[in-house]
Amino acid sequence: MAARTSEVPQPTRANGEDQLGLLIGGKVIETSDVFAVHDPAAPHDVVGTAACASPAHAVEAIEAATSAWKSWSGLDPERRAARVLEALEALDDDHQERVDLLVRENGKVRPEADVELGVFAWRCELAAGLAPELRNVRDFPPLGERPNVELARSGERPRMRRFMAPPFRSTVTAVPLGVVTIIVPYNWPLAIAAASLPYALVAGDTVIVKPPPTAPLCMMKTLELFASRLPPGVVNVVSGTNDAVAPLVTDRRVRHVVFTGSTATGKHIMRMAAENVTGVTLELGGNDPAIVLEDAELDDGAIQRLVSACFMTSGQVCMGTKRIYVHRSRFSELAGAMTDVLARYRVGHGLARDTTMGPLNNAGQRDFVRMLVDEARASGAEVRELGSISDECTGSGGYFLRPTLVLDPRRDLRIVTEEQFGPAVPILPFDDVDPLVEQLNDEWSGLCSSVWTSDPERAADLASRLRTGTTWVNNANAVAQDDRAPFGGFRMSGFGRELGIDGLLALTEPHTITYPG
Repeated sequence: MAARTSEVPQPTRANGEDQLGLLIGGKVIETSDVFAVHDPAAPHDVVGTAACASPAHAVEAIEAATSAWKSWSGLDPERRAARVLEALEALDDDHQERVDLLVRENGKVRPEADVELGVFAWRCELAAGLAPELRNVRDFPPLGERPNVELARSGERPRMRRFMAPPFRSTVTAVPLGVVTIIVPYNWPLAIAAASLPYALVAGDTVIVKPPPTAPLCMMKTLELFASRLPPGVVNVVSGTNDAVAPLVTDRRVRHVVFTGSTATGKHIMRMAAENVTGVTLELGGNDPAIVLEDAELDDGAIQRLVSACFMTSGQVCMGTKRIYVHRSRFSELAGAMTDVLARYRVGHGLARDTTMGPLNNAGQRDFVRMLVDEARASGAEVRELGSISDECTGSGGYFLRPTLVLDPRRDLRIVTEEQFGPAVPILPFDDVDPLVEQLNDEWSGLCSSVWTSDPERAADLASRLRTGTTWVNNANAVAQDDRAPFGGFRMSGFGRELGIDGLLALTEPHTITYPG
């Protein structure tokens, strides 16, 4: 989309521009080196500036977190949980201002931003409620007499004999890891951070958060408020270039790294962490399929859920539906129903009341999605670009794309095989679900999937056969996420789990103590 003039647009300051510093050891640190954060709906507008750390700042944050860990890890789990809940009280006063800030830097519509800040608080409350789980002690009493295989001489059968097992007693407890680095993407930064941040705190770890460079401001402001109610150094925030903050992964005092983002970057994080055998939790890309069976109920509610599953946050959700496989007998019906809904979409600035879908967060992602759609169109697939872009945003230079359906593309096209992470979704007919399941289970992606059918038994059977970290029935995406359950992926969609008891224990280490009987 063309800029307003033929000249290169100069950055302009938005009203109430925010300038955020690093948070290290309870202090806000301003730096001479800063970077601008732009509004993706109007990229010539600067929403605010964020401090750009140096490697020395990253090391300082590690030192602050290491120092704070000694006392924080010594608190009872319930006391740590209570402190997390007390910290949430600091977020009450300027909620609406931070919602607007998130819209302006991220591009999502205002209702989504409002929900995101609510999810941050909700996940903190869930983590706090799990604190008693850390008091569970697994106890292994002394064993009595048990069989043992006596080694046989050559050519003889092994002989069994009885012996008295050593009378040991062992206990296993979950102990804090230490310093944890959390690296967050731009799409749902606060919600994603809250999948691990409060769990690490309740577990007894101290944390350093690396915000996303294109949408750091709301996170930095929120965590600054949140950390103000916690001991200095328990929560630190360091923004900047990848090279500058590399110590947050490579320093031996960092005992775990939680990363959410692309598979390629996740591999790089693994290589960096391997130097010190640092633990990692990786929530990576997902080319998540929806399987719509011939008996699926495709009423208005179901179609709206499917559209939302695909186009929430302009398609920029890791757990969102990226492709739809529908039984051939329902293909035209489904494509037509989704077309009708998307035709009414209004694409524009996320703060506008009548906006249904905002821009993509950055030009690179917009261009990538546009390229995938152009490839599909050139191959002969039918492409339906739907909805309209608001007049106010025409000529703004914003990263807007209309919601797009790509009908029955070739299966080898990248719109099918790669995660597009944008508002363009292929719809593909199938005849037999069994080979489709085999195909999906053999692909690189294994984050999420969904099954759409009116038969509960068939749904349970098919869901149990899909090798993805989460499978939803007749719904999908964040609106269907049960935050009490663990979340993560199979295969190249990552490993490790966040949320729930599994996510809490993943940020501890099991410690075995063995006593004589």
